[in-house]
Amino acid sequence: MTMGKKLKAMYEKIDRNKFYGVVDAVKLVKEGAKGRKFDETIDLSINLAIDPKQADQQVRGMFELPHGSGAKVRVAVFAKDAKAKEAKDAGADLVGADDLAEKILAGKIDFDRVIATPDMMGVVGKLGKVLGPKGLMPNPKLGTVTPDVKKAVESAKGGAIEYRAEKTGIVQVKVGKASFTEKVLAENITALVKEIIRVRPAGAKGTYLKKVSVSSTMGPGLKLDLAEFGSQQVKAA
Repeated sequence: MTMGKKLKAMYEKIDRNKFYGVVDAVKLVKEGAKGRKFDETIDLSINLAIDPKQADQQVRGMFELPHGSGAKVRVAVFAKDAKAKEAKDAGADLVGADDLAEKILAGKIDFDRVIATPDMMGVVGKLGKVLGPKGLMPNPKLGTVTPDVKKAVESAKGGAIEYRAEKTGIVQVKVGKASFTEKVLAENITALVKEIIRVRPAGAKGTYLKKVSVSSTMGPGLKLDLAEFGSQQVKAA
């Protein structure tokens, strides 16, 4: 595949072997995204020394970025009566019970996150084969099965993101938009990496944080200097 002029110019400005400070990396990534016809997403890739297949080495959770991700999140909520009204008032895009389940089974999945009150899990449980593979199944550990639907919906709309280590031990998350300021992006990145360090699983041995890189939708990845996140937290005690 032929490399575009803009991407080629970006590669010429960076050192693929260098470890950049967060602010410097963000500055270069934003510069490479200038002139695009759309607001590129800024992605963070975190390589961890874990085996997610092991129960004691899984990394998954929900985290509220300090400044949100910039993404518009459509939220579906399984709730009834007062809780349904609560969800609608909080800004949920879809609210229902058996009727919502029927739409999903019919293939109408036009939402990015699913929240459910505990009493609705009997209905939601039947949707496991549909929602599970898409990573949309509500989970108490992620705060998406909760009686406090108001808080859950507001959190989702406010920029709370879900992170999850893939089979290869890599966590890939959207941390903002190219239109965000350097300061905002740097704070989002730093906060998320420190969160991943905080939730280090008990089964992780030796060096936990292997590599962290940041990139825009159409730009190259820049490796970050791990010392900025507290190198004493990277290795096992």
